[in-house]
Amino acid sequence: MSETPDVRAIIAKRIRKAREMAGLSQGQAAKLLGLHRPSITEAEAGNRKVSAEEITKFAELYKVEMSWLLGEGEDQIDPQDSKLQLAARKMKKLKPDELDLVLALIASMRGGKQ
Repeated sequence: MSETPDVRAIIAKRIRKAREMAGLSQGQAAKLLGLHRPSITEAEAGNRKVSAEEITKFAELYKVEMSWLLGEGEDQIDPQDSKLQLAARKMKKLKPDELDLVLALIASMRGGKQ
């Protein structure tokens, strides 16, 4: 079954929204996912299809449900989630090299969990 433009637009919008709520730049997300930044840009713009494997990786990194990324449920991530707010506030204060270390640590932790 092929993906309609409307579905692709929903997926693109939600991938972008989840990344922003996770407090990551496109470059940081790309680094953690092992992708090039333009791949993130194109996925968020709806200009390229996103594979099932990529949806899984986005969901794990951004800590959202895959089904939500695919268009199910409410359109919003809960911005009142205190853990997300705290993480975003703390990460905003880091220097770029410190942020890279934290992101690498998160990636290594996520890589060890199923």
